[in-house]
Amino acid sequence: MSATTVEIQDAQSRLAELVAEASSRHDDVILTDGGVPVAKLTPLPRPAAGPRIPGLQEGQFWMSDDFNAELPDSFWLGEEA
Repeated sequence: MSATTVEIQDAQSRLAELVAEASSRHDDVILTDGGVPVAKLTPLPRPAAGPRIPGLQEGQFWMSDDFNAELPDSFWLGEEA
């Protein structure tokens, strides 16, 4: 991942372009003031490809029968069992 660096004065007139660049290339845009970095425009994560489908992975994992069982005091006190 690379970052584009833009002076803040230039960014004011190019904001829409910079947002489009960040989201399409999924790269950061660093805003500078006199060559000193002052802010970063970061793209948000892309949404999932589609709706979730209940039951799609049915039978692919299991949960122990004692998953919700109470833990012994030795666990909470950090003692060897």
